[in-house]
Amino acid sequence: MAKHAVLSSGAKMWRSLSCAKSELRLDLTLACGQSFRWRETAEGHWTGVMAGRVWTLTQTDDTVWYHVYKDQGMQGEGCDSKRGAGVSLQMGNKSDKSFKGALKKEEQEEPVAVTLVHDTEEEDMLRDYFQLNVKLADLYEEWGAADPHFKCIADVFTGVRMLRQDPTECLFSFICTSNNHISRIQGMVERLCQALGTPLCQLDQTSYHNFPSLSALADSSVEACLRDLGFGYRARFLQQSAKQILDTHGLQWLEGLRGVPYVQARDALRTLPGVGTKVADCVCLMSLDKAEAVPIDTHVWQIAKRDYNYAYGNTQKSITDKLHRDIGDFFRELWGPYAGWTQSVLFCADLKKFQKLKEMLDLKQPLKEEKGGGEMRVAYKKTKIKTEKDETVKAMETKSAGRKKAKSSNPAAEDAIGEEPHTDLPQTGLKACIHSSGRERRPNEGEEERGKTAPMRLSLRAQRRRSCSKVLLDATQRTCQMTRIHKKNCTP
Repeated sequence: MAKHAVLSSGAKMWRSLSCAKSELRLDLTLACGQSFRWRETAEGHWTGVMAGRVWTLTQTDDTVWYHVYKDQGMQGEGCDSKRGAGVSLQMGNKSDKSFKGALKKEEQEEPVAVTLVHDTEEEDMLRDYFQLNVKLADLYEEWGAADPHFKCIADVFTGVRMLRQDPTECLFSFICTSNNHISRIQGMVERLCQALGTPLCQLDQTSYHNFPSLSALADSSVEACLRDLGFGYRARFLQQSAKQILDTHGLQWLEGLRGVPYVQARDALRTLPGVGTKVADCVCLMSLDKAEAVPIDTHVWQIAKRDYNYAYGNTQKSITDKLHRDIGDFFRELWGPYAGWTQSVLFCADLKKFQKLKEMLDLKQPLKEEKGGGEMRVAYKKTKIKTEKDETVKAMETKSAGRKKAKSSNPAAEDAIGEEPHTDLPQTGLKACIHSSGRERRPNEGEEERGKTAPMRLSLRAQRRRSCSKVLLDATQRTCQMTRIHKKNCTP
């Protein structure tokens, strides 16, 4: 049985495509909820079905590597004998006699050689699927200039690219997304393909199937079959939508929507059972070349309110068509004609599976420069805490300087002036404690008693500041004393 290909076992049976990670990151693009047919079969290796072929993709810093398993219809060993044999041998099955004669001696001795002959058709498929004709780095720069929040996100979430999927697969996959989450949708789509799709090959006991055709989906027995597979009410939508397309429009109707304006394509899709505004926008964006389509779900709505202070619709509990349209218009005005691509980056950054990456944003503490002003504002919470602390220190120092100035002009107030506490010193006892955020908190249990007896340990910075304050105070006192002596001597 053939195995999933792994690049580290030898690059001889792989082909390469020059592409930097700033233009495409497989781990983000293939796992962010655009397509539901890709699985990570080894570390950094993604296997899935696209254009009737089974692919394994991986990448290095400036290269995307791909291996294609040819269609065997689940017969024989599961994949193309020559290409599959080479991979299996490199994977460690050197004792398998059925593969020993398939490779020449020099191929066995040089397992890391790179094939120089490229299959133009398959490379073109990849370029089309990932839309590599669009320069993503240029778009990131444009979006960052218009949107400081995006600029901070882009520092970590680079290479999130919009796929150009088959319209039939995209439509019927997204009908399954209603009241669902990504991992469950992946399971449903996989069961749909296994039940109704054409078998392609088998790797490591995993069977790969093509996506079902419209004719297979429209069969009258499909609804009952899919209900048995756990599709629930979505089973009826899948069967009825396929039947309506065939009966009313024909096989080429979906692909034909690529040539009509965005609004017309979206409205046409909404006539299908189970297709609302969000699903229609997803299909427009991910398969019909409508880069301006911005799908709005609860995640994107929360992003608009949380990160962009979008206030309209705050009193609503659900996303209406008007709210969907208004939020989409808001982002289209901000990001431009590729607004749907931009939204996918923010959606990706908001997924729980990528929270470890998002934590890197807090560590970097990026700053944003506001339009129309030179002041810097904080982009994320940790930086915000630090800034609030700095502002508190600055305010207290200003207050202290003002009081010292008043003291120097009024010697009688000398005894009323005391030393201002430093915000980087722990405040104990009955005094309120100051967080790094500048907010007050109550002392912890036992902290009050410790504060009465335990001496404060001053940091080097605090000691210097206290020393400087003392020097200034002594200088002020001497100045005041000299002033009094001068006035006394000058009195007739």
